[in-house]
Amino acid sequence: MPVQSERNIVCPVIPVRGLVIFPGVVSPLFVSRPRSIRAAEEAGERDRIIFVAAEKRPYAETLTPGNLYSVGTVCKMLQNVRLPDGSLKVVAEGGYRAKSVRFADHDSYMQASVAPLDDSRGLIANPPSAPVRARMRALLREFEQNVRLDPKLPDEIYRSVSDIDDASTLGDVIASHSRLEIEDKQKLLETADAEERLDLLLRMLVAENKLLALEREIEEKVRSEMEKEQHNYYLREKLKVINEELGEESPANEAEEMRAAAAGAGMPEAILERVNKEINRFGKLAPFSPEAAVARSYIETLNELPWNKSTDDCLDLGNARRVLEEDHYGLEDVKKRILEYLAVKSRAGGKMRAQVICFAGPPGVGKTSLGRSIARAMGRKFINISLGGMRDEAEIRGHRRTYVGALPGRLIQKIRQCGVNNPLILMDEIDKLGSDFRGDPSSALLEALDPEQNWHFVDNFLEVPFDLSKVMFITTANATATIPRPLLDRMEVIPLPGYVMEEKLNIAKRHLLPRITAEHGLEENDMKLSDAALKEIISSYTIEAGVRSLDRELSKIARRVAVELSEGKERVSLSKGRLKDVLGAPKLHRTKIPKDKTLGTAIGLAWTEAGGDVILIESAVMDGNGKVTYTGNLGEIMQESATTALAYLRSHASDYSLSDFKWNKKDIHIHVPAGAVPKDGPSAGITLALSLASTLTGRRVVTSFAMTGEMTLHGNVLSIGGVREKILAAKRYGIKDIILPISNKADTSELSEWVLSGMHLHFVSDISEVFAFALGE
Repeated sequence: MPVQSERNIVCPVIPVRGLVIFPGVVSPLFVSRPRSIRAAEEAGERDRIIFVAAEKRPYAETLTPGNLYSVGTVCKMLQNVRLPDGSLKVVAEGGYRAKSVRFADHDSYMQASVAPLDDSRGLIANPPSAPVRARMRALLREFEQNVRLDPKLPDEIYRSVSDIDDASTLGDVIASHSRLEIEDKQKLLETADAEERLDLLLRMLVAENKLLALEREIEEKVRSEMEKEQHNYYLREKLKVINEELGEESPANEAEEMRAAAAGAGMPEAILERVNKEINRFGKLAPFSPEAAVARSYIETLNELPWNKSTDDCLDLGNARRVLEEDHYGLEDVKKRILEYLAVKSRAGGKMRAQVICFAGPPGVGKTSLGRSIARAMGRKFINISLGGMRDEAEIRGHRRTYVGALPGRLIQKIRQCGVNNPLILMDEIDKLGSDFRGDPSSALLEALDPEQNWHFVDNFLEVPFDLSKVMFITTANATATIPRPLLDRMEVIPLPGYVMEEKLNIAKRHLLPRITAEHGLEENDMKLSDAALKEIISSYTIEAGVRSLDRELSKIARRVAVELSEGKERVSLSKGRLKDVLGAPKLHRTKIPKDKTLGTAIGLAWTEAGGDVILIESAVMDGNGKVTYTGNLGEIMQESATTALAYLRSHASDYSLSDFKWNKKDIHIHVPAGAVPKDGPSAGITLALSLASTLTGRRVVTSFAMTGEMTLHGNVLSIGGVREKILAAKRYGIKDIILPISNKADTSELSEWVLSGMHLHFVSDISEVFAFALGE
């Protein structure tokens, strides 16, 4: 090893590529450039001292002093051997760090004047101090891990390094053997302070070990995957041979069948390319893997969708009218709207904008069966989807294929099952949709029902658009208040208010009785029910807007008839008098209408979901302190109507001879019988006013009048709803004189003749006219 000189020396320079020689380390150099060979020969003829410096750009076209690092190592050549290819192998031993002061370009080689790098600051005492020993131990631990992680470093290197006691030499030897970048090694060579050099080398080794550990992890993962792929390939080939021996279908044949089915499905070109790409991927998967099952389900769903299959619409209005009349009695407004739709579609064809109809009404009025009738009239396939209680958005839009067991949404599933792209889809109970952490189904329905968006409806499972614009959507709801506004805005609401007694009577005779007799194995003449008996069943045993309870009561009668026929009777005829024996005591009791003029009792008309009804409003006055009491389970609106009526009478006391009435010394009690039934609504104002006027003035009410209408504080009578149901309710009770707001006169002109037959309608605009009609002298 050359001894460090205290003065500058001039020696030949050998540039090296990708190598840094550290002091105390013996390294072989392979010299092939003529100038470098000549430099080595010149050094051999002198004192065998050379200056080895690393190149900054190893593969530069021309070698200049500027392309060499200024700090290098003064080395002694231990051996130089000429190789057969003309190059020279030089074994050099690193002596000390030196810095080139000046380069001198000789004719045939490069030489430089170099000065020892001042490392007096980094001299380490021997034996080393405790901090230095700690650095040495940490350095050895990191180098041990480095040798273990780096497959190119033999284990013997660590054993040879661990015997070094000198801290500076230990750092140089470890830096020389490690696979650090040339720039990092050069930085270590240029660091004169020994302790600083140890710290820097430790940081570099820690970073290098992290990188080596990551490399090993990646290699092991790749190797494991390759081994698994090779194993799977072997098993697939083996399975292929087994399938061929058994004569069973192989995945390749299955893929070809899928490709042929896709070509004949009539799907758009872009979607066909997507399917073929998925089929190619499916052919490479293991047949029984979960991914293959999802891919198979996906491809089969796309192939089986009716991309261009549809039914021809029957737009014959005569046939549609006949079908609707056969299946349903009444519902004239609904039938009229459906015929309008068919007429426009027959004329406009494909130009007609798709419309979504919502049938809104109480249970049992025929909303679902009406949708089925429309499908039969148009010749379309019928699909029924129940939305009640649905909370998961994926039920509408489907699951993403990342989930095991993923499926398309209900819309795509139903269309796939029916096999055409233009069915009639009835969505039941749209007002009962829910929402939770799994999403909001009503928001998903916005895209499906909106004509501007559903022509490219994208199901999460399909991930390709499907045209829903040819589908006729009909929804049903019991109430529109709970339907989200954006969803309700996309639908045309057609109300189905319910059936009155006369309609229920005809429905029972035309539809319910023929079906029930057939279901119970009876002949047409085996069971006879009179109209009076049917009316008694409707009014005394059922209270509903639809006919489901009526259906159950008639079924109970049919079962009783079946028993009697089985016991030997030839025919059973049920009159009104026998109903109590079959159905038991009446479940409902009719309101008893007073026949004579009464004091403080007025007859009002009310609308309910089961149709119209008659209510009695009673009032009484007694000594007290001006308190007003309400009983009969009255709602806030009816209480406000009573307060308004009372305020009107007090403000017009002189008009009704009430100027001397002591309001502060009298209590008023207002009561509506049947207190178990909640009562509320805005149409009892004039009835309350009439009852109070009778009680306060002592004039009796003419009970041949029934009335409905709201009033203002100044006595103006306002319009109300449910006119048809209220008139029919009065008709059932034998009341022929009805007082109505004059603003409802237009509503009565649309009623059927049988509704108005025998009825006398009196239209009023002010409460004084009500008193003139119904308040006696």
